[in-house]
Amino acid sequence: MKDAGIEVALPLLKSGWHEARAVALMLLVRLYQRGDEQTQKRIFDLYLKSTKFINNWDLVDMSAEHIVGGWLTDKPALRKNVLTRLAKSKSLWERRIAMLATFHYIKQGDIAETLRIAKLLLKDEEDLIQKAVGWMLREVGKRVDEKEEENFLNRHYREMPRTMLRYAIERFSETKRKRYLAGLI
Repeated sequence: MKDAGIEVALPLLKSGWHEARAVALMLLVRLYQRGDEQTQKRIFDLYLKSTKFINNWDLVDMSAEHIVGGWLTDKPALRKNVLTRLAKSKSLWERRIAMLATFHYIKQGDIAETLRIAKLLLKDEEDLIQKAVGWMLREVGKRVDEKEEENFLNRHYREMPRTMLRYAIERFSETKRKRYLAGLI
């Protein structure tokens, strides 16, 4: 009976309706958070097999950190392999999943995976990936260590797409933002 919720979520996740897929992911996140290890593994596996249905920014953003980030927390080798594979995917949504999954680690004070994935996605041409990377870099500075965010930016800001850079520096002072945008850092 404990998997009844998963069975309800499956057809919703495969629905043509965005709203149904959103409900499915909300249900899966809730089941994941309340589930035992076996249930969590099943949801994680289902999630990775279903990425073609997790095909909008909001669907990724509401679920990736909880399910992908959550499952991989205490599995560093698997984490590196899975997130690298997702970050190198041709699928825009899988690349966004890789980046957003790292939000889970940022919230725990661990930024290494975020910076590693950000570097892999540094030259991504998709606007939604640029926004996700910039957002996670901003969260690194906001939640963990602004100096580490700046160290990363100082090494890479000249090669970053402008959208990514703008998102990353959003919380900086106006003077500092202008210096980054003018290439004067």
